[in-house]
Amino acid sequence: MDVERDRVGVVMGHAGPYLQLRPLSGGREWDASPERVRPLTAEELFRARLAEANARSRTGLRVQRAQPPGEAGKFC
Repeated sequence: MDVERDRVGVVMGHAGPYLQLRPLSGGREWDASPERVRPLTAEELFRARLAEANARSRTGLRVQRAQPPGEAGKFC
């Protein structure tokens, strides 16, 4: 959870002092300061995935999930 932007993302890597996060459903990455990022609780992860599934059902479009490389991929 990027608490500065109030956004949920998957850690994809880092660039300099910043973590690179991507939305659960894929999309453009953004940089986040590590001290402003925290792991999701189980409930928050459930809600984020449920919102993603609901969005897919409303639009009828398939949303691709971000595939984290190697050791990255923590939900934040």
